[in-house]
Amino acid sequence: MVSAHDQLAELLGLTPFERDVVLLAAARELDPVVDWLSAAAGAGGQLPGPTFGLALRLFDQPAWDALSPERPLRRLRLVRLEGSGGLTACSLRADERVVNYLKGLDHLDERLADTVVPLEDGGGSVEPSPSQREAARTLRAGMRAMAADGRPPVVNLVGPDGPSKQLVAREVAAAFGRTLLRVPVPALAASTAAAGAAGATARLWEREVLLSPVALYLDAGDEAGDHGPEAVAEAGRLMARLPGPVFLDSREVWPHLGPGALAVDVAGPTTAEQRAVWTQALGPGGAQLAGELAAQFDLDPVALARVAGSVAGGPPGESAQQRRHRVWGACLVVSRPRLDLLAQRLELRARREDLVLPEEVTEQLDRIRDQVRRRTLVHEDWGVAGRTSRGLGITALFAGESGTGKTMTAEVLARELALDLYRIDLSAVVSKYIGETEKNLRRLFDAAEHGGAILLFDEADALFGRRSEVRDSHDRYANIEVNYLLQRMESYRGLAVLATNMKGALDHAFSRRLRFVLDFPFPGPVEREAIWQRAFAPGVRCELDHARLSRFGLTGGSIHNIALNATFAAAATPEQVATMPLVLAAVRMECRKLGFVVDEREFAWDGPAPVATASSPYRVGGTPDGTPVGTPDGTPDGTAAAAAAATWGTATWEAAARETATREAATREAATREAALQGTATEETADEGSGPWT
Repeated sequence: MVSAHDQLAELLGLTPFERDVVLLAAARELDPVVDWLSAAAGAGGQLPGPTFGLALRLFDQPAWDALSPERPLRRLRLVRLEGSGGLTACSLRADERVVNYLKGLDHLDERLADTVVPLEDGGGSVEPSPSQREAARTLRAGMRAMAADGRPPVVNLVGPDGPSKQLVAREVAAAFGRTLLRVPVPALAASTAAAGAAGATARLWEREVLLSPVALYLDAGDEAGDHGPEAVAEAGRLMARLPGPVFLDSREVWPHLGPGALAVDVAGPTTAEQRAVWTQALGPGGAQLAGELAAQFDLDPVALARVAGSVAGGPPGESAQQRRHRVWGACLVVSRPRLDLLAQRLELRARREDLVLPEEVTEQLDRIRDQVRRRTLVHEDWGVAGRTSRGLGITALFAGESGTGKTMTAEVLARELALDLYRIDLSAVVSKYIGETEKNLRRLFDAAEHGGAILLFDEADALFGRRSEVRDSHDRYANIEVNYLLQRMESYRGLAVLATNMKGALDHAFSRRLRFVLDFPFPGPVEREAIWQRAFAPGVRCELDHARLSRFGLTGGSIHNIALNATFAAAATPEQVATMPLVLAAVRMECRKLGFVVDEREFAWDGPAPVATASSPYRVGGTPDGTPVGTPDGTPDGTAAAAAAATWGTATWEAAARETATREAATREAATREAALQGTATEETADEGSGPWT
């Protein structure tokens, strides 16, 4: 049986003299009498204990270079020298990790243990998919070839799926008889600072890899540029020093790889593999649901195994429909955490019956829903996916003025598809710093892929605007951002909904990527009356003249604001009824908020019968020159009211309202474009330290 000190010498490449020096230094840690014996032997050190000079006299084949910086005793921190004299007078101290190893306690150095974090591989219970096993076999062959050529076995695992990369690395490490230890790259800087010297952590890890059958897994996270120079430098030293395999996990190829390192893309389980897992978990009769789950959710292997393993855990007597809702909901839950940090998840309150839209829009809405539901049949079973080089995502443009129902329609679509709806805050996505917008978009789409969530890009014209001619560096990088966005939209396997109130500002290149374009018109009197009939909650008692209210040229969003304000006003009255005077007061407040010139007579209410007909000259908003309707010629008695009615009716006011809304939207769009493309964003924007993108 090989003794611990001989095994230590063999693993670390020690000469017999160096081995004896280590034993001498370790002996004083095990028995205090060694210090007394050293003094009796004339060690001659400034401090108690054996010295290097004593070792030179005691042991065979003494060598002065045993304490040179490149020899194992000092390079691997096996011993340290204490005292201020020369080398021969310095006292020898063995490192605690070495002493423990000689005692048979083979534990990870505590200075390194603090930097190790658990693997996201399901605790070793999750197995790689067949395609991942094949990737692991290919990787092992490449690493053996690297070792044969004398190159350091450094492998950069590239891709967005961290658990999949860890599974592949664990499979490869096990084939080499090693246990995988995961260390975040940022933790390297902290451990180096604690050690007090650059490269100290790398030396400790080099010793650990030689002493124990471990393989280091450096986790760089999403962005290499997010780490400080100290962490990047320490990672480079580690990859250059370690004799064992080193796996580096990064979203993109690590820019600081040394020559000869191997970069490999690692993907999650394929759609077919996920479908097979679901089919096995769901059992007989679950083939259709298995296909829908595999098409909609791109879960990593750990999440897939966890949810699939819970399929059989339903309550007694659970119906097939109830099981479907439970499993589908579990998939939504496991796919939310990353995306919840990057975008706002909307509560799905709107229903189809709440929508008041033209028939053409509702028909297109049905087509979008049906295409999402039947993607598996068309793409996989019918083989359409193999006949196109583009992605399989569905993109829809919702174009219309603010308040015309774009967001509500997206809610209805998400509700009917049983998917999450996330609204993207474009002011937090667009950054004036070069490359930051692409990184924000990449994080967003990567997170959304797992759950197939519906992405709602509100005010999309701010980001999806016309690509400009390249006049300066701002234009050049703005075009790069748009091109990157087009690429991600093509490859996104979910549904992206772009909402804009400036359809004409969108780049024509989008027409090839937009499968659906839905125009949301400004509501007319008939549509407004229907909206008023749906505006108040069922529990609110109302006494309203919907026909009278429909004459106000307002969008559905404004009508719902009015209904909410009127409801609160009604709650403060003894009767607690939303009456016409209360609603008209709320209408007046909303119109003033929107900046409309109003005629107070339009808001008068004398009784249960309507005070005005469809031909009434009184219209909220006034004439284009600012003269209130009812007195278009400025006469206080309104004698010209009839003439005004002929030229300034509801349709005219609606056009003016649309013009006002368009003008305001253009102003907002110009301000956003100015900030995004020319770098005028203020320090309060999310790209300077606030919001989820930091």
